[in-house]
Amino acid sequence: MPAQPPTPAEARLDEAPSLTVKPETVCFIIVKAREFDAKDVVTDPDEGSNAADDSMISVLEDHPDDPVVEELTSAIADLAEDEQVDLVALAWLGREDNTIEDWPTLRQEAARAHASHGRHTASYLLGMPLLGDYLEEGLSQFGIACRTVEG
Repeated sequence: MPAQPPTPAEARLDEAPSLTVKPETVCFIIVKAREFDAKDVVTDPDEGSNAADDSMISVLEDHPDDPVVEELTSAIADLAEDEQVDLVALAWLGREDNTIEDWPTLRQEAARAHASHGRHTASYLLGMPLLGDYLEEGLSQFGIACRTVEG
């Protein structure tokens, strides 16, 4: 019995461009970006009490030496240039009304932006509200879900 031709959706997945950044890395960044987005403004910058006495509220505040920010910044900065370009393009893919067919154009635009502002990729992405959601949506257009990567 001859094989059935692929459906249009299956054909698009077969033709989908590849990512240079590993999905596991993107999923890690998604988790950390959501932790970062959950932070609130510092309400008592000079508080001198024990964190346990304050119900650990300071953990949810956005302090300058926040380990989540340091971890995210380091994870992004440690990526190769192509991986950083993919990360920015993925965020744009998930943020905008784009589809996977727009990937080559988005990636070219991200590469141009990286060429002129490459050192600032982490701060650019951290300044993007809902970064985790955008990256997750971008990955989903590649047919990748973090729960399948993690599990």
